[in-house]
Amino acid sequence: MTQSGALPANRPGAVRVRVPAKINLRLSVGAPRPDGFHPLDTVYQAISLYDEISIEHADRLRLTLDGVGADILPTDGTNLAVRAAALLADRLGVAPNVAVHLHKRIPLAGGLAGGSADAAAVLVGCDALWGGGHDPAELAVLAADLGSDVPFLVIGGTAHGTGRGELVEPVPAVGPWHWVVAAADGGLSTPRVYRQLDALRATGAAPPPTLPALPDDDAAGPARDLAMPSLVPDRLLAALRSDDPAELAATLANDLQPASIALRPALRRTLDAGLAAGALAAMVSGSGPSCLCLAADAADAARIAAELTERGVCSAAHVAVGPVAGATVLT
Repeated sequence: MTQSGALPANRPGAVRVRVPAKINLRLSVGAPRPDGFHPLDTVYQAISLYDEISIEHADRLRLTLDGVGADILPTDGTNLAVRAAALLADRLGVAPNVAVHLHKRIPLAGGLAGGSADAAAVLVGCDALWGGGHDPAELAVLAADLGSDVPFLVIGGTAHGTGRGELVEPVPAVGPWHWVVAAADGGLSTPRVYRQLDALRATGAAPPPTLPALPDDDAAGPARDLAMPSLVPDRLLAALRSDDPAELAATLANDLQPASIALRPALRRTLDAGLAAGALAAMVSGSGPSCLCLAADAADAARIAAELTERGVCSAAHVAVGPVAGATVLT
């Protein structure tokens, strides 16, 4: 079921939440763990490309949506937003009787964690509606049951992620950093991109993982990941504390990029066009197919976005800044 129109204004018994997209400034991917997941070492940043969500009391749990992907996204229990409401209700011992309405702007299956963002927003919004009293750190722990990116999108800002990405720790960062998000036509399946990376590595077509392999006995689960050494370069941490976008540009990296390009060769044209337009760096966002361009300033970002659109190398070019807050209740 879908619904069109803007979100309603706040009113008694209703909560509105705004939640950002995420990008990965650096994404190191290890070999598959015994449970099938790949260990990650990443630096996340939340950027000002937002979905907005309205939540109010209802006679049952239901989801409606409009905006990007409204005609194809599920509204049943397979949607992370629905699962988030049910999970928090179970934790609080209340009935999950809320009507959730999503207004989507974050591109679908684009490497920007739009589904995870919506789940984070529902956790924050339902906690406010039901008076749960959880702080963001507590909700982030609960969010790990929903997906790897959900905990970060509860917290936002800039953060170091390990494990499957669900273990997050804030990282000091100035800003704003100016980004252009070049959205592609159609999405890419994240599991498919990871499988492609494994295949490329098996044939030597992609560099081997730099994360240490885990032992076969992985019974310790995420706790084992906490002991893994960080691969975040000191120069990246220093760049985030500086105000020099060129310094940050030199540190950006994504292990998944070769796999995404192998599955969608047209992404190379988008990246090349971004660099030709003057971007300080261009890379695939997460598992793709959205591409990121780092600009020197707001004026350069607007110009790069216009050139990408004019060249027809993306379906849309969004200008955004980071870091921004995670899922936030709007007053």
